[in-house]
Amino acid sequence: MPRFAARLVVVWSVIVGACALEAQTTSSKSAPAKRKQTRRAPANRDGMYMGRRIADVMSWEGAEWLFRETRVQEEQPEAMLDALKIPRGATVADVGAGAGYHSIRLAKRVGAKGIVLATDLQPEMLRMLRDNARAARVTNIKPILATQDDPKLPVDKLDLILMVDVYHECTDPAATLNSIKQALKPGGRLVLVEFRGEDPEVPIKPEHKMTLAQVRREVEPIGLEFKESLEFLPWQHVIIFAKPDPPKPAPTKAEPKPAPKTGG
Repeated sequence: MPRFAARLVVVWSVIVGACALEAQTTSSKSAPAKRKQTRRAPANRDGMYMGRRIADVMSWEGAEWLFRETRVQEEQPEAMLDALKIPRGATVADVGAGAGYHSIRLAKRVGAKGIVLATDLQPEMLRMLRDNARAARVTNIKPILATQDDPKLPVDKLDLILMVDVYHECTDPAATLNSIKQALKPGGRLVLVEFRGEDPEVPIKPEHKMTLAQVRREVEPIGLEFKESLEFLPWQHVIIFAKPDPPKPAPTKAEPKPAPKTGG
């Protein structure tokens, strides 16, 4: 074999070997790297919001990733919901519900007298959600087709709104948060579950992670009060905000009584 051709073979072998090693490392680290995404136009033309890049929306074509075998170990969904202490009979929303992974769990917790409003942008996701709810014999989930800036929730009705690995994909975060604030009852809670952006060891793309500081920077100006961040999950924050009670009207001052008339 000519010397130049032999060198080409060696170089090609090195490149192929490096690509194979990279693919193996990515797949062995964690399932989150396998998410399929749907690119949607963000509200900000540069795709940025308050200094972070808005992530692409997960496509319905990758819905099987939501039900991967390792998810219970990685995200501990039942322990996360236990920590929220959701009462029976509550009205809750699963915003960005996908195929219903958390919606079905929520529906069982709120019971027959409660309701779960499950919103998603993709009709295909909602079709899968209906099928999954039917298979689980759950009847108190109401699927809702949302838009990029409006989750289509009723005003002042929700005890809790849950967004699991969803908020960082909102193309117009301020509009979405304002709609969520309107939908919550006074004292109602918004819970954002997000992969920890502070931890470089969390095996997911940076745009799909958020720091607690960044979340608070974006949510608190909308008028939702930060309550706490639960940090017991392996990879995720559980960040809890609440809608404050409306301000009480200032007491009206009693008008002074007129002085009694004196005779003269």
